[in-house]
Amino acid sequence: MMGRTSLAAAALLVLAACAALPARTAANKISINWKPNTNYTDWVKQHSPFYKDDWLVFYYTAGQADVVLVDETGYNKCDASNAIYNYSKGRNFAFQLNETKTYYFICSYGYCFGGMRLAIKTEKLPPPSAPPSASHKSAAVAAAFARSHAAVIYAAVAVLAALLRMA
Repeated sequence: MMGRTSLAAAALLVLAACAALPARTAANKISINWKPNTNYTDWVKQHSPFYKDDWLVFYYTAGQADVVLVDETGYNKCDASNAIYNYSKGRNFAFQLNETKTYYFICSYGYCFGGMRLAIKTEKLPPPSAPPSASHKSAAVAAAFARSHAAVIYAAVAVLAALLRMA
């Protein structure tokens, strides 16, 4: 009997440790397959929202594309002559969105007019949601915990079940 009590206590300890894990990290890595004939307006809609401190990682074919950070005018005209930053080495480029603003990226190899341009509007990470009312607090906390830590909870329950079978 003591063994089962210890196992239950260990399971509760694992669940408590999981509760301390953040539901979302401050920075996300967002991969972009940077290539011609891609509708990046649709891509932005599918991958939004973008937050301050997220990272964009552009993957492209060396010698066939570049990543140019421009202002809004450069973006609208596909003009890299007043580039803020231009990266054309290697096959990938990582860029941190370190301000809350709109970033404009184009390819200066002639593909911009075909849609190879990207406008990313960043925003501040939203504050944590308000605490639920007292009557729904425990159910809401349990549901939020389960959503954000489902894989860990599943693993903990599987380990606990295996340990109980051995006892």
